[in-house]
Amino acid sequence: MKAKLILENGSIFEGTAFGHKKESVGEVVFNTGMTGYQEVLTDPSYHGQIVTFTYPLIGNYGINLEDIESSKPHPRAIIVREKADYPSNWRCEMDLDGYLKHHKMIGLEGIDTRALTKIIRDEGAMKGIITVRHLSESQIKQKFDNFNNRNAVDRVTVSESYEINGTGTHVAVLDCGIKENILRSLQWRGCRITVFPARTSAEEILSANPDGVLLSNGPGDPGDFSEIAENIKKLVEEKPIFGICLGHQLLNLALGGRSEKMKFGHRGCNHPVKDLQQGKVYITSQNHGYMVSQVPEELEITHINLNDQSVEGLRHRRLPVFSVQFHPEASPGPRETKYLFDEFMSAMKGGNQNA
Repeated sequence: MKAKLILENGSIFEGTAFGHKKESVGEVVFNTGMTGYQEVLTDPSYHGQIVTFTYPLIGNYGINLEDIESSKPHPRAIIVREKADYPSNWRCEMDLDGYLKHHKMIGLEGIDTRALTKIIRDEGAMKGIITVRHLSESQIKQKFDNFNNRNAVDRVTVSESYEINGTGTHVAVLDCGIKENILRSLQWRGCRITVFPARTSAEEILSANPDGVLLSNGPGDPGDFSEIAENIKKLVEEKPIFGICLGHQLLNLALGGRSEKMKFGHRGCNHPVKDLQQGKVYITSQNHGYMVSQVPEELEITHINLNDQSVEGLRHRRLPVFSVQFHPEASPGPRETKYLFDEFMSAMKGGNQNA
């Protein structure tokens, strides 16, 4: 079935619909990863977005239920140059088209994804509509006007707290849209985990008497979540804290810093980040459209992005509290960043994570 993408700037791309053929509106972004489309699909941080894959062939190794990062896909839609109709991998359980149909998500294939990516890169992320029907100018305007992604965290966080058994350190996780591999990374270290909804009060978290608090990734503008930042502010003096992605930005906001929207964000698994303390460069996985723009006096910068010099890591000057913008639970590069979980474990056990 023929379909088209209509961008907010008036550009139109014509292609073919696949998956669940139902109209969708969202913020059009691009991801530069050559693999990992399944992890992208199930990352809650993509809630409200239409994801364009810059790698031309998507779906070639199919979908399996072991590597998903949450129970369902979260983008509004995906855009690919070419969809693989016959995946080949011994772990494959279904193809991409069937997966999208099952979860009622539309896909668009057969367009010039390089040209689309250049538009986003030059003009910034913008709203888009994928439709299989003709829309009038007034209909298009109405759909753009009615779409927003505010308070996205509330739509991806858990509805109530739950526990994951473990025999070691007790970690409280503030779930703003957490990826499963973050929880797995804690489980692999023997942690007992209590996962809390994003707007849980500091008092309720502290009543569980955790050894530390992990602030998870998630979608949307960190400025929408001042209530969450206020709760984090109360936790800073009480427990070791490790923030990831949105958690990194919320920690910065909690202590008086600021964030701003990026032109087109960082989305992919090939972003070079330098650890300033170690003097080492790591290849990292990233997914964010906002960045830390002002750092409070209480925090120091520990990591920077080598592509644009943006802030990728922060550490409190006197407390066992730190955060990173990238995803240390992912494994994109030859030198992995899982050492940050080990630093968090050391901090919770009373060690010096500044060492």
